[in-house]
Amino acid sequence: MVISFAVLAPLSGVALPAIGMHALGAAIVFGICFALFALNVMGGGDAKLLSAAALWFGCAPVLLTFLAYVSVIGGLVTLAILLIRSQSNTILAIGLPIPNSLLLAKKVPYGIAIAIGGFMAFPSSPLFLAALESLK
Repeated sequence: MVISFAVLAPLSGVALPAIGMHALGAAIVFGICFALFALNVMGGGDAKLLSAAALWFGCAPVLLTFLAYVSVIGGLVTLAILLIRSQSNTILAIGLPIPNSLLLAKKVPYGIAIAIGGFMAFPSSPLFLAALESLK
């Protein structure tokens, strides 16, 4: 994601100072995610994915929108997984194909929420808007 940003941002007409602001936003998110990882609150993969995705939004209000989407979707995914785990005997008795890793793992796959939040917020991002302007 980082390499594709480095290639696509200049091609989309994003100025060098704006690219620096994107890097600043990603660095801030990475710092927070690193602290959460050090406290064993967040997985390392999720921290890296969230930081790389934040690069695409920059240090702009849309970054907060992205993080809000990720938080809400992450909460919904967590609730769904807790519900599935609480009803695991019923689900297994019915014969629904649920991976054992989903039933037995103690962690929540937050990458799903990061991806969905990114897709939801990206149309409002400065990079997407700059790309649209370059098409005119």
